[in-house]
Amino acid sequence: MLLPPTTDRRVKAADVVCVGETMAVLSPPDSRPLDEQPTLTMAIGGAESNVACGLAGLGHRVAWLSRLGDDPFARRILAELTARGVDVTGVETDPARPTGVYFKDPAPEGTRTHYYRSGSAATLMGPELTQLPALRRARIVHLSGVAAALSESCAGLLEAILVDRALSREADKAGGPIVSFDVNHRPALWRSGIADAAKSLLTLARAADIVFVGRDEAEALWGTPRPDDVAELLGPAPLVVVKDAEHGATSYADGTRTFVPALPTQVVEPVGAGDAFAAGYLSAVLENRDERSRLRLGHIAASAALRTRADVPEMPPRTETDRQLSLDEAGWSRTATA
Repeated sequence: MLLPPTTDRRVKAADVVCVGETMAVLSPPDSRPLDEQPTLTMAIGGAESNVACGLAGLGHRVAWLSRLGDDPFARRILAELTARGVDVTGVETDPARPTGVYFKDPAPEGTRTHYYRSGSAATLMGPELTQLPALRRARIVHLSGVAAALSESCAGLLEAILVDRALSREADKAGGPIVSFDVNHRPALWRSGIADAAKSLLTLARAADIVFVGRDEAEALWGTPRPDDVAELLGPAPLVVVKDAEHGATSYADGTRTFVPALPTQVVEPVGAGDAFAAGYLSAVLENRDERSRLRLGHIAASAALRTRADVPEMPPRTETDRQLSLDEAGWSRTATA
């Protein structure tokens, strides 16, 4: 898959533009449940901005586009993304609507999340966003199925980019940016039920250039229990990456199937691992690495996320990632990340 040529540096075009909602995240400092906590800590989280931070941490020029309220949560989000090297100059402030918030609730069976994002500023994102020059100049535009569930206008934005190809430049031989899409099914957001989610997300995934999907979520949505089944269903997409948790990830591109096992990792919390994987994989795409290296860098980034309670992990230094990428198959399989 060929990337669009890099734009003249003088215009400071981003390598990747990520589009979607980011919220303030309130979390307990330990593993006790939310209703037993006297204090909470505040951070930020959002599938698309998580990917943006991961890519910035790996050395790429990244922008995040969205809408935020005019409130302290918005200011915290903008400050933290800026500190992580993400360009937020295209973010719109809405004085009439709030910034979304969610709470993490630890439990023995896994962390639950409680969202307060209905009517947020981000829910008013729509197809008009495609007119922004930043989107058209990017080499990759990254989207997530989370945004498709936020509102009709947000769904319209994703349809315009993915299905209607509003960013395509017919006169340009490059044809516009590559569009990456993470299915990211969040059942709680789809009030119309799983059948509607399955139909909508399938349409969007089939229209993308690069698709990320978890094997388990694909089975829940479309009844496809094996990675090969997922790839066959999403066949129109040029490149499909199926993640299967601790087992590994399989990609399907140009008739070639590539599997790379995941790194053995001590899991602190799984939230954010899928976003980190997408960041690692897209980083390797930007660097024109081979498919096996793309999957490996995805696993390396995901492992960093699994070892922290934060939605956005610190990416390992490139000296470390380059060392791991150079390992032979036996060396990779023996590697455990402490």
